[in-house]
Amino acid sequence: MPRCARILSESGYYHVVNRGVGRQILFEDKEDYVRFLDTLRRYLKEEPFELIAYCLMENHFHLLLHAEDNLERIMKRLSCSYAHYFNEKYEREGHLFQDRFRSEPITDDSYLLAAVRYIHNNPMKAGICSREGYPWSSWHEYVEQPDLVSTDIVLSITDGIDGFLELSRSNEDLEALDIAEKAGVSDNEAQNIIRKELHLESGTQLQRMGRAERDAAIRLLKEHHLSVRQIARLTGINRGVILKA
Repeated sequence: MPRCARILSESGYYHVVNRGVGRQILFEDKEDYVRFLDTLRRYLKEEPFELIAYCLMENHFHLLLHAEDNLERIMKRLSCSYAHYFNEKYEREGHLFQDRFRSEPITDDSYLLAAVRYIHNNPMKAGICSREGYPWSSWHEYVEQPDLVSTDIVLSITDGIDGFLELSRSNEDLEALDIAEKAGVSDNEAQNIIRKELHLESGTQLQRMGRAERDAAIRLLKEHHLSVRQIARLTGINRGVILKA
């Protein structure tokens, strides 16, 4: 079965996730985390891209980066380099990462901020520790001293560190940003829900609604277990708008 074409970001910003094959552990000890970050540091010097946020978890990692047309090359170099190190260290053979990394295009400032917070909240979501107590994410670079990440774009939107801290403490549900999520219903079922519950022939008709009516319709679709990505695909409405509805 052919692969689906990767969705390109008009802004150049992407939320990227990769996992160990079969949920293989990627980071056994501190040395492994440090090696991955050092590899990132090297490619930041060699490739034209910016790192906006990151979080390294035991068997997967999240990166939010800005890359105009070299995303595939960056991820291939990063993954191959780290896999070579890991396999040599632990005397293993074969693929380390799952078949293909996942990426979601970041469409606007709202989605960018939500993705940054989602990435930094991963340790809390996993029940490991607070975002403040986790050493392998970029949260500390925002509140202390930038190292790998470019903090300017986010801090300019949040009006500085105080705004970033307020963003971090927000209680907004971010489950919809899990880019490994599976749609709760098929697209055919989703289209039937749109026709039956919203009395519309097509999801794209939501674009012509007033804001209040549109947001109410979006909330109803979420209640029927349509994912954010699915609603965006069927309606043509920006993910950031869907997240805030």
